[in-house]
Amino acid sequence: MLIFKIVPRTEWEAAGEFYEGSAHDRADGFLHFSTGPHLAETLRLYYMGQDNLVLIAVDETALGGKLKYELSPSRNEDFPHLFGPLPRAAVRWAKPIAKDAAGNFILPDMSS
Repeated sequence: MLIFKIVPRTEWEAAGEFYEGSAHDRADGFLHFSTGPHLAETLRLYYMGQDNLVLIAVDETALGGKLKYELSPSRNEDFPHLFGPLPRAAVRWAKPIAKDAAGNFILPDMSS
């Protein structure tokens, strides 16, 4: 199954073989991921007003035991959390997240 990470383009491009996460991720002690159904709400809640974002698709099986699904009390849903850096080898693809004329996010095709 694929899980997804939303990352500012410049941050993703600056990452080496491993992505260490955002300042928020590092403060929480894990990298925040979303499943496909979570993405629209995650963008709305945490990324409104931001531009130049990239959606990173990751094969969750490549992350092994460092990936845990944990309950987010604020959303009453389980979210994938990675306890360690994200190896680029686990990334299936990275695609830009566009915006329409009204500033709403447009998710890329997530089928490939």
